[in-house]
Amino acid sequence: MWNKIAIFIIKNRLRLLILLSLLTAFMGYHAKDVEMSYDFANVVSPEDPDMVYFQRFKETFGEDGNILVVGVHDNHVYQLEHFRELKTLSDALAKVEGVKAVISLPNLVQVVKDTAARKFTTAPIFKTFPDNQQELDSLLQVVRNQNFYSGQIINEKTGATLLAVTVDPAYLNSARRVEVMDNIMVHANAFVKKTHIKLHYAGLPFVRAVMTTKVAAEMKLFLVLALVVTGVTLFIFFRSFYAVIFPLLVISLVVVWVMGTISLLGYKISLLTGLIPAILVVIGIPNSTYLLTRYHYDYRSHGNKILALSRVISKIGVVNLVTNTTTAIGFIVFTFTHVAILYEFGVVAGINIFVTFIISMVLIPIVFSYLPPPSPRQLRHLDAKPLNKLLEFFDYIVHRKRHLVYFFTAVALGFSCWGIYKVKTVSYMVDDLPKESSVNADLAFFEHHFGGVMPLEIIVDTGVKQGVMRLPNLNKLNKLENFLHTQPILSAPISVVGLVKTATQAFYEGDKESYRLPDNTERNFVFSYLAKQNGGVNQRLLRSFVDSTGQKARISLKVADKGSRELDTLILKKIKPELLEIYGGEGVTVTEEGNTTTFTRDDTGSQTSVSLTGTTLLFIKGNEYLINNLRSSLILAFVLVTITIALLFKSARVVIISLIPNMIPLLIAGGLMGFFNIPLKPSTALIFSIALGIAIDDSIHFLAKYRNELFTNGFNVSRAITTSLTEAGTSMVYTSVILFFGFVIFAFSEFGGTKALGLLMSVSLLIALFTNLIILPTLLMSFDNGRYERDPNALIEQYDEFYLEHEDEQLDLNQLKLRLEEEVSTEEENPANGKVQRV
Repeated sequence: MWNKIAIFIIKNRLRLLILLSLLTAFMGYHAKDVEMSYDFANVVSPEDPDMVYFQRFKETFGEDGNILVVGVHDNHVYQLEHFRELKTLSDALAKVEGVKAVISLPNLVQVVKDTAARKFTTAPIFKTFPDNQQELDSLLQVVRNQNFYSGQIINEKTGATLLAVTVDPAYLNSARRVEVMDNIMVHANAFVKKTHIKLHYAGLPFVRAVMTTKVAAEMKLFLVLALVVTGVTLFIFFRSFYAVIFPLLVISLVVVWVMGTISLLGYKISLLTGLIPAILVVIGIPNSTYLLTRYHYDYRSHGNKILALSRVISKIGVVNLVTNTTTAIGFIVFTFTHVAILYEFGVVAGINIFVTFIISMVLIPIVFSYLPPPSPRQLRHLDAKPLNKLLEFFDYIVHRKRHLVYFFTAVALGFSCWGIYKVKTVSYMVDDLPKESSVNADLAFFEHHFGGVMPLEIIVDTGVKQGVMRLPNLNKLNKLENFLHTQPILSAPISVVGLVKTATQAFYEGDKESYRLPDNTERNFVFSYLAKQNGGVNQRLLRSFVDSTGQKARISLKVADKGSRELDTLILKKIKPELLEIYGGEGVTVTEEGNTTTFTRDDTGSQTSVSLTGTTLLFIKGNEYLINNLRSSLILAFVLVTITIALLFKSARVVIISLIPNMIPLLIAGGLMGFFNIPLKPSTALIFSIALGIAIDDSIHFLAKYRNELFTNGFNVSRAITTSLTEAGTSMVYTSVILFFGFVIFAFSEFGGTKALGLLMSVSLLIALFTNLIILPTLLMSFDNGRYERDPNALIEQYDEFYLEHEDEQLDLNQLKLRLEEEVSTEEENPANGKVQRV
């Protein structure tokens, strides 16, 4: 079959070039429409109880992650002229398209009692801008008397204040978010330029915008770096510009196909899919490396270029198909996770790995059929002495020092297991950004002055309509809020309790000491004033924290980004026990589903349920869900790779022997994570199945060559291993070095997860090279008897052809019908060895 494919490709080379150009142009046309993803991906299953509840929460109360906060900690901002600039900034931000509202010191309101109408109204604290500093100070004192704003807009202890900018949700998950953020930053920078007061930025809209911008920038950076690194490595190996330019051309076409695939499938570029172009540059180059190595090797043996190129296709086609299949397995397994971002990553990568295989198998032979044959200088790499010395050293170790190989392997595995035991599973909202980044510095600012900025919501369902405003329920909410106030990683809570307390304070003419819930005597008076709220700021605020039926109350919090472990501790060890204290007790049955706890009175059957939800909680849970799915993916990859090897070799002994050297690098990588305090999170869990799929290629190459040498050398295991190390080892080293330097570039990422992925992948693949060149042959020397039977129907029989010479084998060049006189003439001088070759 592969002979026919070779003839078809060479015979129809011009038609195939035109077809490939048209298809690439089509993919390039669609690639221009690819879009960036501007949202935190939802990775929790839609059927998950917490996700179902979160969707209901958003339907009732709206988006919880659409607030950008701008912080100020400078006493100069309370000086008249600088305060005027702060008001100018607030007014300007309110006019930005995509901004729904701005809350800041200059536009705060206070609740006042209208005795005549017997209702509460709101009035701006700064009705007119102050004329002098004394008037400003007086009005600022009025602000400080409004306890409702303490810890929300101003920190009285440190003097810090903030502007809360609410972004229209319609702009959040689209490219328009960039324009909104840019306009906000223009006005903010103008304020800084005039006042020289530093501003701090946080909130999910800002973090998402920063991460999206960095993803786009790094995608371009890594693509360029991958091309440069692989290009330089290819030149060092082959010493030929042709061997650099055209493999890079192949991979450049693949990048176009990647972007076109993302667009055609309706996906967007995320942190994961943004890595695919650079990853495919790295793992796609070995296709060309194997093709060129075989082309040079075959050409040197007989000096006929067209025959050499035809044999490259016919003999190496099945080789590259198998190795690309095992590599693709490492990505395709992600499509079984039912997690959108992993599914997209697996689909796009899996498809384009086979696209890389097809383009390289077509383009490389066709292009080199038009080029001059390789010169003796370009063939010199086949006899690289330093590499041969290294492989001879490995052969010496395998034959003479096997006891040391087992000893050091056991030691490495022991330390790896110890390191794996130390690995922790933890994730953060801004997990990937470096600690020294301005985003993390600003997050630390808000965590210090305001407790944090990441949204966390608590919903109390009283079980009856208008139940929220009953005084016993308000008292329980107040008790819960008082507890939440004591938690250092939480901001001051805001809820209907604060609004009722503000109403009580207003009822007593703004007396600061009256900021409290009304007692039974005051209740009727305060609530009668509140009942007359028809529209206005008070009513809108009330509807933000109580649903339309008056049955559900919302407590809105901001939490510091201290990681999933500390958040779990807060919820499980602190908040939930406090809920049991407040709503539970004797005669109350407690049930839990996800993060919803239901309290049912045994005597009346009445129920009160308390639910924790919000973007932060779902994001953290999503990462845990992701890690669990990645564990399943690794198991599936292991099973599929095992099946592939079993189908190739039809030997249980070979399957076990081949898997051992490829599991060791994964165990060592896990151990390194523990010793270097690299947590297990989605970006690091991702590497294991990918590394397994790539690393197993070396084992397959070695075992195929070893099997062939057994038949050639009369089933002499020792001689077969020596020959296999010498001949198969060369291409294994070439591809592994390319992969190592290709993945190392990701270590220069600003994202911690991408950096860890690059380091762990490169180390894993480098270790896999040594385990396949040392441990694999050592295991074969110890446990393999060398007895195999040929099976003409087995795929490995075709695979062996990659390593067979068959000097008398000839393709029918007359079938090619090419007008290349120098290749198909009856006599041709071989520039490689000076011999004359008859075709």
